[in-house]
Amino acid sequence: MIESKLLLDMNTQELSELLASFGEPKFRAKQLYEWLNKGAEFDEMTNMPKNLIEKLKSAGYRAQGIKILKEYISQKDGTIKYLYSLYDGNLIEGVLMKYKYGNTICVSTQVGCRMNCAFCASGLDGLVRNLSAGEILGQVVAVNRKNSNDSERGVTNIVLMGSGEPLDNYDNVCKFLTMVSDEKGLNISKRNISLSTCGLCDKIVQLADDGYSPTMTISLHAPNDDMRKKIMPIAKKYSINDIIKAVKYYFDKTGRRIIFEYSMISGENDTEECARELAKVVKGLSCHINLIPLNFVKERGLDGSNKKNIYRFQAILESYGVSVTVRRSMGSDIEGACGQLRRKVINGDESV
Repeated sequence: MIESKLLLDMNTQELSELLASFGEPKFRAKQLYEWLNKGAEFDEMTNMPKNLIEKLKSAGYRAQGIKILKEYISQKDGTIKYLYSLYDGNLIEGVLMKYKYGNTICVSTQVGCRMNCAFCASGLDGLVRNLSAGEILGQVVAVNRKNSNDSERGVTNIVLMGSGEPLDNYDNVCKFLTMVSDEKGLNISKRNISLSTCGLCDKIVQLADDGYSPTMTISLHAPNDDMRKKIMPIAKKYSINDIIKAVKYYFDKTGRRIIFEYSMISGENDTEECARELAKVVKGLSCHINLIPLNFVKERGLDGSNKKNIYRFQAILESYGVSVTVRRSMGSDIEGACGQLRRKVINGDESV
């Protein structure tokens, strides 16, 4: 029984069942699926019978779940931030970062977020609702369509690192992972997909057990539980020890190296002692640490560490044999960098 009214939520089997209920042959599902993954609306589907399109419209079905409302291009590095509108009037943001090896899109999985991390803009409005699998996929489809042509490549890499906690929207995210890597659809390699989580340990384990293996990226941001609880409310439920156990299980099950994200907050988690403590936390793990210069969010009132402290922190970790890099901050001039994405409200032609 197909319940979703968004066709991009459906895989080929679900589309076949839907179209069969309209008396259509199986090959129509393949045609429709191809159009949907190209970002097409009904009036662009030139090889689909007009009477079928009318039936779908009359039954309340929508082809695409999101539209690009506005884009902002960084003058510093060419990063593009997209403001998307959803069918119900909600808004989300996403980012496209262009590298020599390909184009990486940062997608949102929820409207807002209920994790409310101390440095992040996404949780300022709380959680409004989950995105469906098709709404997550729709971000990739829309950006891929806009950027894929004869002279420029489309999306090659995906990070689930926009607004929202991906594992708090588990079922829809899993369906998205299956659909976006479908060879009949966008066919983006599973090895080119990363999932960033605050550390919902039971869901990390479940993801591995369910056969999914995106690069697991853990938002750690502190070397001990007391400090982490001040920065991330989720730490009151899951300890760092819980996280380490979960990621060890994930690595053993998937063979994928773990990535730890660590935002550098001035006077909070950037001391030499913190660096030494962090090195001990990750000892023996197959992992890499990304040190992130904190990006400014005016409502949060936190300052990022200066470069001297960041590189000193990095040197201490390296002295313990830890694989570590300082992440390049991209899109900060358009509020498109890590921690800056949020639910936007439109006021006239501007977002505020």
